[in-house]
Amino acid sequence: MNKNNKNTSNTKFSDLSQSVLDTIKQDPNKTYNYKQICSHLSITDSSGRNHVIKQLHQLKSKGKIEETDRGKFKIIKGIDYYIGRIDVSTRGTGYVITEELEEDIMIPKRSLGKALNGDEVEVYVYKRKRGSQPEGEITRVIKRKKTEFVGEIQVHEKFAFVKITDAKIQTDFFIPGREINGAKDGQVVLVELLEWNEKQDSPNGRVKDILGEPGDHNTEIHAILAQYGLPYEFPVEVEEYTEKLDKTISLEEIGKRRDMRGTLTYTIDPADAKDFDDALSFEVLPNGNYEIGIHIADVSHYLKEGTVLDDEAYERATSVYLVDRVVPMLPEVLSNGVCSLNANEDKLCFSAVFEMDHDCNILKEWFGRTVINSDQRFAYEEAQHIIETGQGIIPCEISLTKKETTIQPEIVVATLKLQELAVIMRAQRMEQGALSFDKSEVKFDLNENAEPVGVYFKTSKDANKLIEEFMLLANRKVAGFIGKQQPKKTFIYRIHDEPNDEKLTALAGIVVKFGHKLELRDKKTITKSLNKLLSDVKGNKEQNMVDTLAIRTMSKAVYSTNNIGHYGLAFDYYSHFTSPIRRYPDVMVHRLLQHYLDGGKTASEDLYEEKCGHSSEMEILSSKAERDSIKYMQVKFMKNHADEEFLGVISGVTDWGIYVEIISNKCEGMIRLGDLNDDSYEYVEEEFAVIGRKTKNTYTLGDEVYVKVKNADLVKKHLDFWMIGNREAVEKI
Repeated sequence: MNKNNKNTSNTKFSDLSQSVLDTIKQDPNKTYNYKQICSHLSITDSSGRNHVIKQLHQLKSKGKIEETDRGKFKIIKGIDYYIGRIDVSTRGTGYVITEELEEDIMIPKRSLGKALNGDEVEVYVYKRKRGSQPEGEITRVIKRKKTEFVGEIQVHEKFAFVKITDAKIQTDFFIPGREINGAKDGQVVLVELLEWNEKQDSPNGRVKDILGEPGDHNTEIHAILAQYGLPYEFPVEVEEYTEKLDKTISLEEIGKRRDMRGTLTYTIDPADAKDFDDALSFEVLPNGNYEIGIHIADVSHYLKEGTVLDDEAYERATSVYLVDRVVPMLPEVLSNGVCSLNANEDKLCFSAVFEMDHDCNILKEWFGRTVINSDQRFAYEEAQHIIETGQGIIPCEISLTKKETTIQPEIVVATLKLQELAVIMRAQRMEQGALSFDKSEVKFDLNENAEPVGVYFKTSKDANKLIEEFMLLANRKVAGFIGKQQPKKTFIYRIHDEPNDEKLTALAGIVVKFGHKLELRDKKTITKSLNKLLSDVKGNKEQNMVDTLAIRTMSKAVYSTNNIGHYGLAFDYYSHFTSPIRRYPDVMVHRLLQHYLDGGKTASEDLYEEKCGHSSEMEILSSKAERDSIKYMQVKFMKNHADEEFLGVISGVTDWGIYVEIISNKCEGMIRLGDLNDDSYEYVEEEFAVIGRKTKNTYTLGDEVYVKVKNADLVKKHLDFWMIGNREAVEKI
């Protein structure tokens, strides 16, 4: 902890030139005279001042600084300065990503200056040897990524310090006594950065909110949301505005829409879902083809631009799905009520309706506003039972009503036919080069106190894939309908770039250790080879590790007005149209689509590109919060089973420790090399292993080992394990 906020460095004259230069470099836009530099370097004697003046003129003669006015000096900014965003590792090293250089600029911990993870910064790059990674130092923070942080407060008599939870923040915060705001020692707080003066080791902050006691369930969940700047309640004015909305469906409104209330329509969703934003309709046409409607809640009918409700939805941009709760994008009266496609209720929709033949050829397409009335609500398990048995009798153990239920024969026929078509469409996608990631999701059984009492894996079955294929169809066709029009119209696309070559090469080097091969000759070969790899590892000990590493080779899918296609899905045109209750980009897509259906001119590309950037950023924050909540629950579960031994797979090997993922619950923890007490181990990078110096005992990536919990830290969401030994050795005992 830094308790001394004063810079008390004593400068030696031997390195004075560098110290003077470093001082001037701190703000390249500012001029300095010798008095300011002496003050900064704590030089008070006349001899020292004369040396500073001498060094200033020598630096000027070398072309490193310029004299802008008599006695006023400024750094000469040249091609060695770049603007970028800094990513700080948990070990304190930073990397600045800038569009001007292909490689990231490495920033040693000592050269971070006042920069925090994610900040937009100016960086000075040192002269480097050919072929080496560029290295530099932060000269200026241009814009803070964020100014609010979560941490644990340590209160002293007249001040406090907050230790930030995020391991990427390499400083604690100094809190003056007047800014503690009632926080007690050890509590988890939300702290706001106020200022960070040049001579301070730590930034000044104030306690903005007290989140509670560390380790408490609600405290930790609220801390996760606060860390990413995600709200957990709606402002009063938004709730009041929503309550006053006209939620009735008038005959006049119905008259403006295609009335599909007489068409067989139903929803298929998770059993615990509360908002239903999509429904399918099915009809056999006289010519033997099928008319299939993908009906999406018409959120934009209620969510009007320029209102406090729309502003709030845009800022949130997405619903956040934590383990024990949902933080919705829209207030519950809309998300679970008026917009939700509840069975046997008239609902306003935006629909994509297709005439399709037996081979899934699209013969006609129609997009527009509709009114529907869903005949039935199904859980995925119920639809899966129909698909597997071909029968319409749902047993009580999987029925939503908890009673044996008989389904209308026409719904059974529709479900089986939709399943046939979905299988064909999926096969066509795979043939066109789509990737198949069927990574299982970790789910928890929670008791009434939100304590995890069990862990299970949710896998995607035929019913899930049926809905997925028709949602993909709607998203693809909506994007193509607008994207192919001339002249070009501004639209929001979901784009996905090609995978990272270096990461693919690294993956190929890892999977060969498990007897697999990855072909990297060209785009088509890569896709085919990746799909084969993902198929081959199913059920094997290395599956989750390979799945995870393969996903990491992929670029991040984002929103953009600049369509480059979607690599993972192998679509030339793709958008998000099907989930407007939980995603704001879908709302914007609905608005733009209707605008163009009405004959409107193209919208502002700059405006919508900015909105795309915001939506992509909020999606990333939401994903991080969701992952943190899963990690928190995993650590909590393991803490309650600290006396048990678990079988795991070595998922990572580094020079500081071995990472192990438990097979039964996918909880990951670390074994520090220093805790391997049977030998002194060293990391051998090319072998993906650590090897004992005396015994030659080896722990390699992918090995199955038994471990036990050493420490479960709920605040840091971190597990430490004890190594018990390789599976073969332990099971022989």
